[in-house]
Amino acid sequence: MEAYEHFELLINDRIVKTPVAIASMAGIVDAAYVLERADHVGVAFIGGYSIDQPTLDASRAMAEEGRTEFVYDDPVEELVRQVELMKQSTVVPGINLRGSAPAAYLQIAEALKDSVIYEIDAHCRQKPMIDAGCGEYLLKHTGALVETIRALKSAGVTVSVKIRAGVSADDRRLARMIWEAGADLLHVDLMDFGYQKLRQIRNASPIMLIANNSITTFDRAMDMFSHGADLISVARKSDPWTLSGLDAAITRYAAESGWYNAPKQLCRGGDIRALAFCCMPVKDCPLMPTLKKIGMSRDEYIKLKVSIVENTPLAGGEGTCFGSLAWCCKSSSPCLFRNMTLQKIGLTLHDYMRYKHRMADKIMNRVFHADPDDDAS
Repeated sequence: MEAYEHFELLINDRIVKTPVAIASMAGIVDAAYVLERADHVGVAFIGGYSIDQPTLDASRAMAEEGRTEFVYDDPVEELVRQVELMKQSTVVPGINLRGSAPAAYLQIAEALKDSVIYEIDAHCRQKPMIDAGCGEYLLKHTGALVETIRALKSAGVTVSVKIRAGVSADDRRLARMIWEAGADLLHVDLMDFGYQKLRQIRNASPIMLIANNSITTFDRAMDMFSHGADLISVARKSDPWTLSGLDAAITRYAAESGWYNAPKQLCRGGDIRALAFCCMPVKDCPLMPTLKKIGMSRDEYIKLKVSIVENTPLAGGEGTCFGSLAWCCKSSSPCLFRNMTLQKIGLTLHDYMRYKHRMADKIMNRVFHADPDDDAS
């Protein structure tokens, strides 16, 4: 429960103890690999595992060329064995799957039920896998990706999609499509794009986001969290030392701040969750074009924030700039008026940020319920 207090992350009705994940690496990340690192990981994706004849043939061809691959005769039998081993830990298990058709994924889901996260591998760029109809093939043939997501969701399971940024013509539209198809998580290899790409994806969809690629330091993790990530994942550097350092630093920050992945303020490059920190729309600033992009009028924005804080400690604040803590900025920004008000009503900065988190969640619900412009950036 302490982990839930820090991060408020639930996947498959299980508490995620830390927003640090292990990403799949074919032929390397299996249950044994995860169990050696389980103390400092909240989620782990084993695999990738090929699950039908075309992809198994591709795995064998790649193995013959010197790549590390998981090669076996019966995909269901192997995955059942791996998932059973994962039950020895408190890590939420995911399986990264490579199949040539939706039916292959559905066969695995029928065997394993809702015990794992099913991650569709739309990430692999090896030619044999692309020729087999998986990996980056799915980013160029999005109809097949949507069919696969829907097939898995028909089995009542949790679905993640692993993508490589920059392969699709428009990652924002891709993220929106993946969310609308029913996927629960989007796992993004950011390549060389950095947090700017992540912010675009966050502004296009409310889906749970995992940021991946060279996120091996606390500062790098905070860049991802403050631009939209819910979790970060580590692959090649997922050694116990790196994972324990990330886990400890992120947990400490969460305990101190009250909102571990709070966005930067909008005027400092934050994503649309940062509307929770914006003041009244009375001047020319990044707020106005952002409202236009998400299809929200000035009056709607004012009414929304006022309604969200009603009957909460944020409703008051006569000594603040606009008479309510609803319009006050992030706790990391120095503000005498805000802090004096919080002291007067007996609210800590930690709890203030928790209320702002609730506000951001409700703003996101309103934005995506209203079908905002896909081009918010």
